[in-house]
Amino acid sequence: MGTTPAHTVHTTAPNQPADTDALLQASAPLVKYVAQRLACRLPASIGLDDLLSVGVLGLMDAIEKYDSTRGTTFKTYAEIRIRGAMLDALREWDWVPRSVRQKEHALTHAYAELERQHGRPATDEDVAAVLGLDCATFSAWLSDVRGVSVVSLDTPRELDVDGHTGTVLAQLVDDTPGPLQLVETEDFKRHLAAAIDQLPTREKTVLSLYYYEELTMQEIGTVLELTLSRISQIHTKAILHLRAALQPLTQGAYAMAA
Repeated sequence: MGTTPAHTVHTTAPNQPADTDALLQASAPLVKYVAQRLACRLPASIGLDDLLSVGVLGLMDAIEKYDSTRGTTFKTYAEIRIRGAMLDALREWDWVPRSVRQKEHALTHAYAELERQHGRPATDEDVAAVLGLDCATFSAWLSDVRGVSVVSLDTPRELDVDGHTGTVLAQLVDDTPGPLQLVETEDFKRHLAAAIDQLPTREKTVLSLYYYEELTMQEIGTVLELTLSRISQIHTKAILHLRAALQPLTQGAYAMAA
């Protein structure tokens, strides 16, 4: 009988990866990737090392609970757990000042009300007018809520069977959805696709380059010949538009985040 190469990952228990050390080492770049992408949207006070630490805990949780018979790759499952652990930690740290949360809630409400009234994405002028802001102050508010608006789209909806908080976006890639969740996920996908389709062209372009092409904000700025701050602002407005459009599906999540 031949010997098995040392780098091969075995499965000694039913449905679970056994070589924990090998998996931790192989998945370390994934933890760093998720942490860096999240950190770039957060205030400088949130250290990358802190995110990496909780990300490793999420990875270890993924290694313990991964079931290869459920039809998803370990990488996909691990990324969900890693990101979830980081988002849980951010909520526990509660790094957002109350004043910023108030601005974020005010913006979300203004976008939702205007878009419900007019049946189209609200313009900067519309939102600024409703909030009684001049253009410069409105722009400053968008900069202030940049990290909040992104993370809030991943706000927890409920606890899963393992006691972890599930998120709206995580439902799109859940490897074991039940019948009700399948219906909810398909409904969410339809609403999300329609909401993205209604976005202004530049916002759709930024979302596409960032989430599908996986360019950084700086790279997108180079492509579109815009400053980094301008790209960040466009991205924030796109997220606010989407949150406004999806608010009927995520009301419970926003209430939990308040």
